[in-house]
Amino acid sequence: MNNKILIIEDDPFLSDIYITKFEEMGYDVGISNDGEEGLKKVREYKPDIVLLDIVLPKKNGLAVLEEIKKDGELKNIPVLILSNLGMDHNFDKAKELGAAGYLVKSQYTPSEVVAEVEKILKARPTN
Repeated sequence: MNNKILIIEDDPFLSDIYITKFEEMGYDVGISNDGEEGLKKVREYKPDIVLLDIVLPKKNGLAVLEEIKKDGELKNIPVLILSNLGMDHNFDKAKELGAAGYLVKSQYTPSEVVAEVEKILKARPTN
């Protein structure tokens, strides 16, 4: 069975790059371009991992992360923050809320993002 990834990213250019890359690697990819819809899709799609931007329309990524981690059914889904915001307080807040990792977009190629996702998926406990 393929791993399911949900990408919550409002930049269509970046979304397309990541969709292509993850599909090439055999992932089933879901996409959302705002925080509210993203949260709804996490509940419906039940992905194996979420790739989440912080700056999003309607609901920011940290609020989405917080809601995922408070939800009993969703809290064990790893969330990898992928943002242009490299500020320490965002990183600290994401970690505090339970993010599995925090990548600054400009510092990682799509292939490196895939490698980080695979590392997180390998490390998680199996049910």
